Amino acid sequence: MKIDKFVLCIIGIIILAYFFPQWGIENSEIPIDTISAIGISLIFFFYGLKLHPTQLKAGLKNWKLHLLVQGSTFLMFPLLVLLLRPFIQNEEQETIWLAFFFLAALPSTVSSSVVMVSMAKGNIPAAIFNASISGIIGILLTPLWMGLFVDPTQTDFDFTEIYLKLIIQIILPVILGLLLQRFWGDFARKHSSKLTLFDKSIILLIIYKSFSASFYNNMFSAVSLFDLVLLLIGVMVLFIIAFSLTGFMAKKLGLNREDKITAQFCGTKKSLVHGTVFSKILFGNMATIGVILLPLMLFHAIQILVISVIASKDR
Repeated sequence: MKIDKFVLCIIGIIILAYFFPQWGIENSEIPIDTISAIGISLIFFFYGLKLHPTQLKAGLKNWKLHLLVQGSTFLMFPLLVLLLRPFIQNEEQETIWLAFFFLAALPSTVSSSVVMVSMAKGNIPAAIFNASISGIIGILLTPLWMGLFVDPTQTDFDFTEIYLKLIIQIILPVILGLLLQRFWGDFARKHSSKLTLFDKSIILLIIYKSFSASFYNNMFSAVSLFDLVLLLIGVMVLFIIAFSLTGFMAKKLGLNREDKITAQFCGTKKSLVHGTVFSKILFGNMATIGVILLPLMLFHAIQILVISVIASKDR
């Protein structure tokens, strides 16, 4: 069983941020903020180019599956994490809980969801539909969920400014991509692997920026190896519960094997792309942003590993 190369790259970029944090701080001579802002817009422009309207239309009919996937993504996950809120006792625990809640409020990821569903012989058109729609819904719902718990004194959490940034950086590029799909859509789908490499490069840049700020401000001094192990166990438990509950609900709704696979694979994935982009928009230059992203990156590694194994067995 091979370790995902992107997970190794994430580990490498965090190590780089630890030893050379000065390149990613606010007053750095390297314009990482500008580069990542342009990169984010390009990611979602290419996303619009690759979205195929016929595939989305084909998936509209299976409403039970869609409700289960979106309900799992945007309701079940946040509610599971909300159950832990009464046990918070100090500021450090509040930050860790907020990081988990941010993870829970994120949309599903498109590319890996569809690949895994394809490996396991699931409903591919429904996977494309749900993963794509999830990203669009997340643009609206994720900031709303986070707005309930983010302390406005710690970050400039202004809904007007946030949605304006989301419109400019994400929605408009997606719409532009959709409009130009008739000209460049086939080209984008043909070179999808190269575009994915670009996506991952921008994600790594945002991760570097986030962690370098946290390392520079010594925000990880309170996170011990024991805490890191607890975080890993926490994201594993969250994933297992969500995966099991989604499978249980799929069975109760009478979904067939292909739809059950799609529900579990799409409804339990969380997008690292949206997570890194949203963290930059929602939390700005908060010193704890690296801590906020930590559960998401651990979850990303676990979901790829576990679902890859399950998908291979289901073939």
